[in-house]
Amino acid sequence: MGEPARENKMGVMPVNRLLINMALPMIASMLVQALYNVVDSVFVAKLSEDALNAVSLAFPVQSLMIAVSVGTGVGINALLSRSLGQKDQDRANKTAMNGLLLAAVSCLVFTVLGLTCSRLFYSVQTDITAIVDYGADYLSICCGVSAGLFLSVTSERLLQATGRTFYTMITQATGAIINIILDPILIFGLLGFPRLEVAGAALATVIGQICGGLLALFFNLTCNPDIQLSLKNLRPRKSIILGIYSVGIPSIAMQSIGSVMVFGMNQILISFTATATAVFGVYFKLQSFIFMPVFGLTNGMVPIVAYNYGARKPDRIIKTIKLSVIYAVGIMLVGLILFQVIPHLFLGLFMAEGETSGDMLTIGVPALRIISLSFLFAGFAIVCSSVFQALGHGVLSLTVSVVRQLLVLLPVAFVLSRLNGLQAVWWAFPIAELFSLTLSALFLKRVYHKEILPMREHA
Repeated sequence: MGEPARENKMGVMPVNRLLINMALPMIASMLVQALYNVVDSVFVAKLSEDALNAVSLAFPVQSLMIAVSVGTGVGINALLSRSLGQKDQDRANKTAMNGLLLAAVSCLVFTVLGLTCSRLFYSVQTDITAIVDYGADYLSICCGVSAGLFLSVTSERLLQATGRTFYTMITQATGAIINIILDPILIFGLLGFPRLEVAGAALATVIGQICGGLLALFFNLTCNPDIQLSLKNLRPRKSIILGIYSVGIPSIAMQSIGSVMVFGMNQILISFTATATAVFGVYFKLQSFIFMPVFGLTNGMVPIVAYNYGARKPDRIIKTIKLSVIYAVGIMLVGLILFQVIPHLFLGLFMAEGETSGDMLTIGVPALRIISLSFLFAGFAIVCSSVFQALGHGVLSLTVSVVRQLLVLLPVAFVLSRLNGLQAVWWAFPIAELFSLTLSALFLKRVYHKEILPMREHA
C-alpha cells in the first residue's frame, strides 16, 4: 500500500510545499554546477591564455552535447511524469528504458566524433599550435568519455520525473565536488599525480560525470519504486521514442541555438576589441549563478505540471505555474540588484593582470548593468518555456528561443554596433528579452484556453 502514496505525492501534497520540496534540491545542485564551471575557468586560466582559449573554443561542442542529453532528458521527464499521472506503469517503465537507450546511442555518436574530429575542429578555427594541441586533448577526452554526461543527465531526469529531486541534488553535487577537487590535482600535478594541464581539466570533468551518473543509476535501481528498470523494456518502441523526441527535439534545438547566438555575438564584439568578447564570456559565467537557480526551480516544476496534466487536475497546474513565476521573478530581481550594485567585484574575479585589466572594468561594468536589465523579463519567460515542455508543446518553447536569440538579439546587436558602437550592443539583451516575455505570455494564454481551461469545464 506504500507505493501508491508515493506515486500520488505530486497529485495530493499542498502545491507550495510540493514545489519547494521538489525545487530546493535542484536549485542547490544547480548552484554547485555553476560554481564548478567558474572554478574550471579560474584554474585553466592560470596555465596560459592559450589554454583558456582552447577551453573556450570547445564551448559549441560541449554545449551541443549538453543540449542533446538535457533535451532528451526533458522529453523523458515529460512523458514519464504523464504516464505516472495516468497510472500507466508499463508505459512509464518502457519510457525509462528507452530513454537510457537513446542516451547510449547519443553518447556513441559524440564519442566517435570526439576521437576522430577534435583536432580538425580546432584547426579550422585557429593556426596557433598551442591552442590546437590543448584543444584537441581537451575535446577528445570530453567527447570520447561522454558516457558519464549522458548517464548522469538521463538517470537524474528519471529521478526528477518521479519526484525524487533530493537524490538528484546528491548526484549532481557529488559529480561537481569531485570535479572541483580533481581540477587542481590533475591540472598542476599535485599529490604525486602527473601534470596534465588542460587534459587534466577534461579528465576531472569526465570523472566527476561518471561518478555522478553511476550514483544516479544506483538510486534509480534501489530507491525509485515508481519505475522498474528491466532489460526486457530496452527494446526500442517507436511510439515512446517519438513521444520523447516530440518534446526533446525542440528542447535540443532550443538549447543549441544558444551556441549559435554566442558565436554570432563573439563575431560582433571581436570587431571592437578582444576584451569585449572576454567580458561577454565572463557575463556567461556570472549569470549562471542567477539563471541556474531558476532552471532548478523549473526542473522541479515540470514533473508537477506534467503529472497533474496526466491526472486532470487543472487547479494544481495553475497554482504551480503562478508560484513558479513569483519565485523565478524574485530570484531574477536579486540578480538584477547584485549586477547593478557590485559589477566591479564580479569582474575582478576574472580580471587578468596587465594592461587589459582597466579595459575589462571600463567595458564590463556598464555591460553587466545593461544586460542585467533583461533579468526583469527573463524569469517569467523561463517558467513559460518549461510549462510548454511539460504539456508537450516543445515547439512553442523553440519558437520563443528562436525569436529571442536569432531573430531579435543578433540582428539588433549588429545594428546597434553599427549605429552607436560597443556600449550600444549590450542593449540588445533587454530588448530581446522583452520580445520573449510578450511572445511567452501570448503562448501561455493560448495553452491555457486550449489545454487547461477545458479540464476545468469538464471537471
